[in-house]
Amino acid sequence: MAQAPDTIAKLFYQACEREKPDAMAAKREGSFHPIPHSEIRRSVENLALAMEARGLRKGDHVAVLSENRPEWAMTDYASAILGVPLVTIYSTLIAAQAAYIIKDSGAKWIFCSTPGQLDKVLDQWKDLPGLELAVLMDGEPPVNIKHPVITWKRLQIEGEARTPERAKVRAWAEERQPGDPLTLIYTSGTTGDPKGAVLTHGNLVSNTLAALAVLPALGSEDRALSFLPLTHIFERMAGHYALFHRGIDIFYAESVNTVAGDLLLAKPTVLCSVPRIYEKMFARIEGAVEDGSWIKRMIFHWAMGVGKEIAPLLYDDKVPTGWLGLKRAWADKLVFSKIRGGMGGCLRFAVSGGAPLSPQIMEFFWAIGLPILEGYGLTETSPVITVNHLGLVKPGSVGNALYDIWDGKPFVKIEADGEIVCRGPNVMLGYWNNPAATAEAIDSEGYFHTGDIGSFDEKGRLFLTDRKKDLLVTSGGKKVAPQPIENLLKDDKYIAQAVLIGDKRNFISAILVPNFDSLERWAGYKKLAWNTPAELVAQPLVYAKLMSRVEKINETLSNYERIKKIVILDHEMTLESGALTPSLKVKRRVVNQMYGGLIDSLYEQHAGDSEAH
Repeated sequence: MAQAPDTIAKLFYQACEREKPDAMAAKREGSFHPIPHSEIRRSVENLALAMEARGLRKGDHVAVLSENRPEWAMTDYASAILGVPLVTIYSTLIAAQAAYIIKDSGAKWIFCSTPGQLDKVLDQWKDLPGLELAVLMDGEPPVNIKHPVITWKRLQIEGEARTPERAKVRAWAEERQPGDPLTLIYTSGTTGDPKGAVLTHGNLVSNTLAALAVLPALGSEDRALSFLPLTHIFERMAGHYALFHRGIDIFYAESVNTVAGDLLLAKPTVLCSVPRIYEKMFARIEGAVEDGSWIKRMIFHWAMGVGKEIAPLLYDDKVPTGWLGLKRAWADKLVFSKIRGGMGGCLRFAVSGGAPLSPQIMEFFWAIGLPILEGYGLTETSPVITVNHLGLVKPGSVGNALYDIWDGKPFVKIEADGEIVCRGPNVMLGYWNNPAATAEAIDSEGYFHTGDIGSFDEKGRLFLTDRKKDLLVTSGGKKVAPQPIENLLKDDKYIAQAVLIGDKRNFISAILVPNFDSLERWAGYKKLAWNTPAELVAQPLVYAKLMSRVEKINETLSNYERIKKIVILDHEMTLESGALTPSLKVKRRVVNQMYGGLIDSLYEQHAGDSEAH
């Protein structure tokens, strides 16, 4: 058995030794086209040779501004082999945001997927003195441009011309060391300018191998659909390095918007995603059920009742037997198998990360035969700190730590104020060109301070309470953790998004985005008249309906946590609007600014109200 790799460069070459004919697949003209290991290796080596010939050397930085595609992966591996850290930029960022990262990182080259992404760079180039070259992966650059741009195809030709020197590339890969910087990933953050986390080869390789060791067995017969941005550390580690290392076929989705169709085409066996995607899947299934006949609704709800009974057994890795086992078999035949069929029909398990997963969503997917294993971590920890183990799953928990002890000290521990801290081979070197932020994040013992509040149970499972900086402190001094309450709200079928408000205010309120499919269906039953979402949410009956749903949740909360007023939006909060991070977490500061007028009006109307105690 081959020795485990200790760098991404070595991981790449070991994986290519499998010589599979379908290691990756790109979607073109409506279907997926396989790419063999041999072609991937040749393309990566060509690229590395061309990059070196054009003057890039170990320690230089190159950036990538692209959606998920095989060329993204190949750029990453070529950079890793050369010792040129890759600076990743979300393809959804506007030109000025992308330029900030290019300039701050000192990137000499930038790889752009399309002319549209290249335009962002060309628009800002005058303010990027360190940028020397842009590479266009697909299409042709505009004519008469003033800046140096070359195509991916041209670089491949230049590398191919150096075929006699191909052995050099393998030698460069052997020179890489675990402590060499591999990548700069700029944390999306909810406040302030993004910071570039510097992660090493050893950070990512250690996390890849440790995560694979505790997840269900994966092999070369498995397939995965890559649709979360590769810029996101979760997809980079789990959906890129881990899958390639195990010889799993990686199908690159055309876009996040085509995932439903791509699932049917690729028929993946494993899925990596953030909770928002699972929430949307669940809402779509619920909507389809509500649109069905009364007998279909009755059968679905009966099956969901069976699912609620069997889920606790499945979490403990037990198989329902007897009468319950028989009910499960019928529920699977009538309902669950059809839902799985809508996701390609082959999924064995899924992984969730990036934000807390609702226990209701977890229960649903486990019940239908798609176990979701939730994990927890941050960009700065490569990312995984904890992950659910089969047989130890508990809704609301993000699982057990990857290690108990690292280098003689606890891998994870809880500080006196409840903050989760981590010390291990996965912790970043620090923030690029920002020693003050590094010193604030990593203490003298080497522990990275996550900013998350949490606790362990008796089985070593971690439970997250909230972000340390997200805690709302009311004007009466009461501390309210918003995320658990927001998750309760989002579990309601009429509510798609929720943001709690109340910091330095005298009571708690909430911004709600309805699940418009469910709301419009209900409004139709009530014979309400509306033409636009704005007209719908403005109706007093709609406010009363959503407030009644909120009141049910209020019954489970302490007096000071209860939501007194709500604002109903007529549109979804999106990444494009700036309200969400690229990992689809709410930017509270931005939301407070965007809807400041609406929020202020709530509190002005109730300036005389006192806080409940």
